Amino acid sequence: QVQLQESGPGLVKPSQTLSLTCTVSGGSITSGYYYWNWIRQPPGKGLEWMGAIHKSGSVFYSPSLKSRTSISRDTSKNQFTLRLASVTPEDTAVYYCARSYALKTTGWVRDYDDWGQGTQVTVSS
Repeated sequence: QVQLQESGPGLVKPSQTLSLTCTVSGGSITSGYYYWNWIRQPPGKGLEWMGAIHKSGSVFYSPSLKSRTSISRDTSKNQFTLRLASVTPEDTAVYYCARSYALKTTGWVRDYDDWGQGTQVTVSS
């Protein structure tokens, strides 16, 4: 069974770049037909899809975050990484990595097959 685990700093200062890594075990990020996603949930709000990377390396971004978001991968470590630039307190959220069989751009939990446990990121000076 695939397991995903997010890692990264829990506190980021405004205007800095948030960087999170998702480590995948039990399956390769370059196999199958899967997309590897980043999703976040700000306090008191719903889930927001941020972007995804396909096993081929193709990357897809939410239009609202595209100008600040970068997703990459390290196949040797079976990891994929999220970078969100110029963060503000509005970027405070629990950040999740998740796997989906097809490209999903929703915040629906059922659209994703496997989830990491999530990591809290707070943007504050």
